Amino acid sequence: MATKSKIVLERRKVVARILKDRGTALVVPGLGAPTWDTAAAGDHPLTFQMWGAMGGTAMIALGLALAQPKRRVLALPGDGDMLMGLGSLATIGTQGPSNLVVAVIDNERYGETGMQETHTALGVDLEGIARAAGFRQTATVYTEKDLEAAMPLFYEVKGPVFVNIKVTTNPVPNVLPPRDGAWLKHRFRQALLGDKAFE
Repeated sequence: MATKSKIVLERRKVVARILKDRGTALVVPGLGAPTWDTAAAGDHPLTFQMWGAMGGTAMIALGLALAQPKRRVLALPGDGDMLMGLGSLATIGTQGPSNLVVAVIDNERYGETGMQETHTALGVDLEGIARAAGFRQTATVYTEKDLEAAMPLFYEVKGPVFVNIKVTTNPVPNVLPPRDGAWLKHRFRQALLGDKAFE
């Protein structure tokens, strides 16, 4: 079980800081708040928003990482999403993609269904699970100092990398990205593949 520390980080600032240095990285935010947070940081054609499919964020990112081994791929699931897809950590660990980062935005709540506590609020250690599953580098982030120290993990360190980022439950306004799934898919493919997207 994880040791409890005071949670002080604000999710929107955390996501904006991570995405500030994204360059050409492919980003897959989880449904709900991680999608709103990435939209607040600025709409980007190489962000594949998850309007649904809870539990699938890390696996979609794994597919991208395997298909595009020269591109950094960053999954940003919430803790509820990650708990639903725990088996994906074992799959990622065994596949071992060096370009994949899973960074969980962990407010210890199910934000989409009424802010009930998730298992991470009760001591489940996502970093420990990822380490046991075979992730090469792992960390848990509680403070701005921790976040800055972890920045090389997002874009420089050989993966697979897992970072669990503890954030408050303080509400922030929704910032909604485009909602047309087909349009988002085509925009992402065009930005990633260029003219090859239509072959």
